[in-house]
Amino acid sequence: MGYICFTNILIVICYPFLLLIATCTKVSRFFLWGLFFLIWSNIFLVSRGKGGPTEGFGISISPKTRYLVIKGPYRFTRNPMAFGALSIYFSITLFLNSLTGFVVVIVIMLVAIIYLKTSEEKRLLKDFGDEYLQYKKKVSMIVPIPNRFY
Repeated sequence: MGYICFTNILIVICYPFLLLIATCTKVSRFFLWGLFFLIWSNIFLVSRGKGGPTEGFGISISPKTRYLVIKGPYRFTRNPMAFGALSIYFSITLFLNSLTGFVVVIVIMLVAIIYLKTSEEKRLLKDFGDEYLQYKKKVSMIVPIPNRFY
């Protein structure tokens, strides 16, 4: 199918937390939503945007998207891959009942926000201009907020 974000594959394959999915708890719902958003956002970015997340910390990891994607998971959050990954991390901390893990997830989220603001948003503004600005005003950054759905 072309490009699929390598880090998302690692998240899905490397964590032996399939027990979370097998249990019918609230924890598993976070895990499943996270996994769903990871897969759905990759499919939409490749099929509609004709590319992927261009770089990670200055290293090119995929062809640059040619079109701004605002449909599918991108109508709920500007960064559905980050939302998916953070949902999975959060579900793991709940499963382990770990306060330390929860603090680590919060730190990861803050680092993600700083990175997205300083790198990815600048590139999207440069590449898509006013179209991106309008989209940014209507859709939340990471966590979907129902009254802001596009």
